[in-house]
Amino acid sequence: MPSRTRYTLSRRDWLAAAALGAALPAARAQAVPIKFQLDWRFEGNAALFTVPAARGYFKDEKLDVAVDAGNGSAAAIARVASGAYDIASADMAALMEFYGNNPDTPNKPVAVMMIYSNTPAAVMMLKKSGIRKPTDLAGKNLGAPIFDGGRKAWPIFAQANRIGPVTWTSMDPPLRETMLVRGDVDAITGYAFTSLLNLESRGVKAQDVTVMAYKDYGVKQYGNAVIVSPQFLDRHPEAVKGFLRAFARGVKELMANPKAAIETVKARDGIINPALEERRLAMVLDMAVLTADARAEGFGAVDEARLRLMASQLSDTYKTKVRVDAAKLWNASFLPSAEERDIFKSLKKK
Repeated sequence: MPSRTRYTLSRRDWLAAAALGAALPAARAQAVPIKFQLDWRFEGNAALFTVPAARGYFKDEKLDVAVDAGNGSAAAIARVASGAYDIASADMAALMEFYGNNPDTPNKPVAVMMIYSNTPAAVMMLKKSGIRKPTDLAGKNLGAPIFDGGRKAWPIFAQANRIGPVTWTSMDPPLRETMLVRGDVDAITGYAFTSLLNLESRGVKAQDVTVMAYKDYGVKQYGNAVIVSPQFLDRHPEAVKGFLRAFARGVKELMANPKAAIETVKARDGIINPALEERRLAMVLDMAVLTADARAEGFGAVDEARLRLMASQLSDTYKTKVRVDAAKLWNASFLPSAEERDIFKSLKKK
């Protein structure tokens, strides 16, 4: 009968195997889970976050990031404040309003990196209306949902351009562009990259629309920013830094290959129109990201004097319960280096 060789592990082997077995779960546990929410649906501009997720840039920073669709900045802010989400993308004006009207609310989100150096808000009208300059809007009937950011900031736009009183018509968002086309209102406010595409889908050519972007008419407000729960900041400061590094890295790739970037959005929402969303992304970059102000201040950063002015204007216009202190809602200490955030260098290479 053939002999059988018995293999036994020495004490040293057992200890090494045990150490390896313990190390594997520990290595996997090093990835910090992050729940991230967009301010809106999976549209072209969502590629700013779906690219680093799809390309593994978050994983490279030892982060396990779940990117979810949203339904507005106010909701995203509330969910970060409640702890339901750790990080989100939200409009800076909405964040300031939250601070001004909820002074005693704990865990108020903090903005750590600017995405839109300029608000994409604009007032738009058909060229056949005869409205050519801001003062022509005096006495006209403007339309927008009551919560629209452009409508809420209208007093700042009107004051900067010395526009007389106007009349407002409220409607649900899907009706805004339809009512302009039908002639129910003379002009509308909204995000230009949304309304222009919506007007086109209703048979209006872009060259037949007059767009007065707030940023071009004296309203130097910021748009969307990355906001974080202060509790998450305290517990995971390095994770926040890693998230922002991955985000900046993703923006550079997005600009190098927008078509591929939109494919990462389509992977999350298969019913989108890639060609349409590629155009939307191009508009967002042009109107809000690759702006003169972003070049001057550095992508992701802010000019603190400009931020204070925005907080003061918003406090007055929105009539918040308390005046907004810009220093309390902005923290630049987590920003990647200027070199890592230099997305304009990528443009020069193209």
